[in-house]
Amino acid sequence: MRGAVIALLLAAGCAAAAQPELLTDRTTPARQASDAALLKSLDRDVFLNGGYAGPTGKLSYRLMPPADVQPGKRYPLVIVLHGSGAIGNDNTSQLGALAMSWTAPAIRKRYPAYILVPQFAERSANYTPSAADGLLASRPGPNLPSVAALVDNLKPQFAIDADRIYITGFSMGASAATQAVLQRQDMFAAAVAFSGIAPERAATAQLKDLPLLLVHGDADTENPIEPDRALFAALQRQPGGAKARMLEYRGMEHTVPADMLLAPAWRDWLFAQRKAR
Repeated sequence: MRGAVIALLLAAGCAAAAQPELLTDRTTPARQASDAALLKSLDRDVFLNGGYAGPTGKLSYRLMPPADVQPGKRYPLVIVLHGSGAIGNDNTSQLGALAMSWTAPAIRKRYPAYILVPQFAERSANYTPSAADGLLASRPGPNLPSVAALVDNLKPQFAIDADRIYITGFSMGASAATQAVLQRQDMFAAAVAFSGIAPERAATAQLKDLPLLLVHGDADTENPIEPDRALFAALQRQPGGAKARMLEYRGMEHTVPADMLLAPAWRDWLFAQRKAR
């Protein structure tokens, strides 16, 4: 692993040590090599091909159903948003390591869910300096509303649990994930953002009730960590606290932490969240 976890995993009113279940240990070179080999061997064909066109725009997407869909049972939906390197129309490039990790046999068995991986033909989030603090802040791309519209379209077709819709992403996808939540606060039960750029810190009032996990390396020069730190600090100042947590990795650059790709701990936390109705 490129760095050790800093004990900065905090919940409202709780020290990091109170949440050790989110800290995992896949740090040895041998384990990293084994995980990388497994990820490379996984079959993309478990994802169905799909396309959506509606009032908000068009999206190509891949959808992996649970391995064994039981009659009468509903399953979580996990949306995985890609980084800028996967922008396009081939409906394949978005299946990077984070998306493919959900197809690993042990992960797929432990977390039966629909995994939705849309592909954007243009940026899903853009960045500009904030007038409030001078740090970068994300803005939604024009096509981002199509993600929620696609979910609304899929819910009647599949056995999706509307109270357990989760969104995650890496880089631009992480930035877009928090923006998607801001656009449709009624939809998402939780979010995990890997190495993204946070929205304007003024958005904390809208995010304070969201179970949100921010994961970032302090050596990230592409998407600097400071906006995430500022958002997390602002969330902690909200009346009554907030449900956000943050993991910092010392010395890690712009990536999803290798020890989290196939780890169950953060997924256990994610799948424990339900939308309050």
